[in-house]
Amino acid sequence: MPPASDAARIPLARPGAGQTRARLAEVLRVDHAGEYGAVEIYRAQRAVFRGRKGHEGITEDLTGMKRHEEVHLARFQELLIEHRVRPTVLLPVWRMAAHALGAGTALMGEKAAHACTEAVETVIGEHYNAQIEELRERDPELAAELTKFRDEELAHKDHAIEHGAHEAPAYRLLSAVIQTGCRVAIKVAERV
Repeated sequence: MPPASDAARIPLARPGAGQTRARLAEVLRVDHAGEYGAVEIYRAQRAVFRGRKGHEGITEDLTGMKRHEEVHLARFQELLIEHRVRPTVLLPVWRMAAHALGAGTALMGEKAAHACTEAVETVIGEHYNAQIEELRERDPELAAELTKFRDEELAHKDHAIEHGAHEAPAYRLLSAVIQTGCRVAIKVAERV
């Protein structure tokens, strides 16, 4: 049984026919939206750093992390089609918000870009953990895929910490704002 704090985040099964499918649709919709946003954040950060002298290392790192996110996004696109689930109607909003967050943190410098990665991946790791626990018995194959994706996300988080995320200007405030925004986006994307 998960710890009480994790159990509180796991949605309860809904009664009635079709509710399992409805919950799966929420899971796939929000995960697709999250991976879409991650690709756009890394794309915007990379655009700021690319070609700037002294930023070759972070540009290369961002390229690699963006590739991981693109693989995740492609898989969720496949799952949306397979399960006949529509993506969130807010993808244009997610794109603009992700670009603003990515470009804004990159313009603040490498450490702020890493702080953004750490904040986002912290929330995504927690989110995937709750989904994995929820799906472990009901859909072990999907739970296994989410576990792999979560582990890659947490590797991005660890990399960001190793490269100075906690040294970013106004780190605590920046992290809190980004994490709050991610949590709100998760709740909205599940429904809309």
